[in-house]
Formats: sequence, structure tokens, C-alpha cells
Amino acid sequence: MSFVNANGIQLYYEERGTGQPLLLIMGITATCSVWENHVSFWEKHFRCILFDNRGVGASDKPEGPYTTAQMADDSAALLDELQVSSAAIVGVSMGGAIALQLAIRHPEKVEAMVLMCPWASCDRKGEAIFKHMMHAKAHLRPEQFANFIQLLIFHKSTWDNDTEYDGLLEGQNGAAFEAMPQPLHGLEGQAYACISHNVVDQLPRIESPSLVIGGKQDQFIPEWMAREVHNGIPNCDLHLYDNAGHAFHWEHLEDFNPRVLDWLNKNY
Repeated sequence: MSFVNANGIQLYYEERGTGQPLLLIMGITATCSVWENHVSFWEKHFRCILFDNRGVGASDKPEGPYTTAQMADDSAALLDELQVSSAAIVGVSMGGAIALQLAIRHPEKVEAMVLMCPWASCDRKGEAIFKHMMHAKAHLRPEQFANFIQLLIFHKSTWDNDTEYDGLLEGQNGAAFEAMPQPLHGLEGQAYACISHNVVDQLPRIESPSLVIGGKQDQFIPEWMAREVHNGIPNCDLHLYDNAGHAFHWEHLEDFNPRVLDWLNKNY
């Protein structure tokens, strides 16, 4: 296992592949292992750098609350420790919010960005969802909490597919035996970062080419949030999948991986 001291904490990271660096920033509750279906494709073309955010996995889990600015500084410090002066960034959900802060706070480090289901501001409903996530974590068994997250992120088409549904049940059962479960205070720290994130007024400062990509039926981070990011960044493309939720990148995996690769090849 590989660790670096970055921004006052210890971060766990992995490197896969060779070529130009591609930093992958994961979303709330999840470890970098969740990138597997994507990094196994992109590592054939890039030096993929993936890591556990503060508050989860093998990285340090200090008491919160955290901020997306703080977590962007974690990412910047990781790149510095790896002697990577700049990279393309792919961030999913909370990772997309962190990527926005990285481009605002450390623009010299960001060559291009793929922002998966990102947001620039959190409304009252969004805040309520993140707070309910904290309450659910505190009161549900791990398999029940996993089921709650699945309800947030997967589209009806996934639930209706027998094979995919079996995978959802397997994921719930696996959560009960997770080797390194996220502690409640780690989730709370990340959730507060998500709630307090607001960079709407700073989006026009972002100069790196960007792609906002998501699902039209995302009930966790809805379409208006993705469009707010897209409309605010001067040089920004947009692609929203039909019949897809927050987990659009798994629900449309065969299109998503090469689409991102093609965009990066044109813009990085």
C-alpha cells in the first residue's frame, strides 16, 4: 500500500498505467477501488492516479467538518508529492465538486476536467439529502445503508434488470462484511463539505477545457445542478444520458469509458 503525507494528513493512493497523468477523484462514502470499471480501461492510455479522500478508506479520517476547498488542497498536495506538475482531472459527484475547487484554487495543475454529476451550489433539498445520509449512516446496518445509497443513485432500468438487480443485492450483502467501513464522523465530514460547497460566482475563472457529464434522471444531483456548472464555465462541453441516474457511468459503461477517452484525447 502506498501513502503520502499531504496537506497535514496521510493519503492512500494507487498508480495504474503510463503516459500523461490522469487524477481520479472519488465521491462521497466511496474508496478509490470504486473506479475499477473505468481505470481498467483508461490505464491503457494514461498514468492513472487514484486515492482515498480524507474520511474514507485507508486515508486519514480526521474529525470534520471538511470543505471541498480543503479536499482540493489534499489533491494538489498529492500531485506535488508525486512530482506531477499538472494533470487532467476526472471527478465524480463530490469528486466533481472537489475538481472545481482544484481548478479554481490551483489552476496551474489542471489541464482538462471531466466533471461527472457535479454541482456548483447546494439547494435546500440537496442539503436535506446529505443530512439524511448522515442520519441513515448513524441508524442503519451497513447493508441497509448500502441499499439507501443504491436507491439514490441507480435508475429504474437498473432495478428492473434481473442481472443488475442481483448485483445490487450482492452489493448490499457485501457491505455487511466490508474490511474498512467508513466511520460516521468521516461521512459527516464529507457531507458537510458537500453542503457548504458553493463556487457559482467563481466558475467563470476556470480556463481549462471541461466536460460536464451525467444522467438526466439523476435524483441525487439533478440535471439543473449539472447545467449550472456547464453554463458557468466558459469552455465547457455537456453530455447527459437518457434513462440514467447518478450512476450513469455504470449504467452506460460501454459508451462512457470511450467517450471520456475520446474527449481527453481531443482536449488534453
